[in-house]
Amino acid sequence: MWFYKDRVIDNIEDMPKGTFGFIYEVQHIPTGRRYIGKKVLEFNRTLPPLKGTKRKRKVVKESDWKTYYGSHKEIKDLIKENKQDEFRREILMYVPSKKLLTYYETKFLFIKEVLEPNGNSYINDNILAKFYRKDFRNEAT
Repeated sequence: MWFYKDRVIDNIEDMPKGTFGFIYEVQHIPTGRRYIGKKVLEFNRTLPPLKGTKRKRKVVKESDWKTYYGSHKEIKDLIKENKQDEFRREILMYVPSKKLLTYYETKFLFIKEVLEPNGNSYINDNILAKFYRKDFRNEAT
């Protein structure tokens, strides 16, 4: 179950019109650790042409956002152990485009200082695959 400003969001119609995706924060309640990420609401799929035609088919399909918890290995492992009840999923912001989705995710990660030594309550270990938590550990020594 997703929350947005303490309101339950369980249907794509509960979101503002024109929403491409959202920025989210998942909290593992027993440890208090958090993860910030982004999620797209729909995927564009290209299917092979139907028999007797040449043109490929384009199909829009709703993503797995309802059952999604995050892409980090630590979160995936806990989900495999059926510990979904130990998580709180919160939507931080709705976003209208792909480009802005990446921008706002990055902005939240930097604002929350997820990689810095005082950001140890976050599971995130890199930003844009360019900035890593390990870089800050080396700098502190």
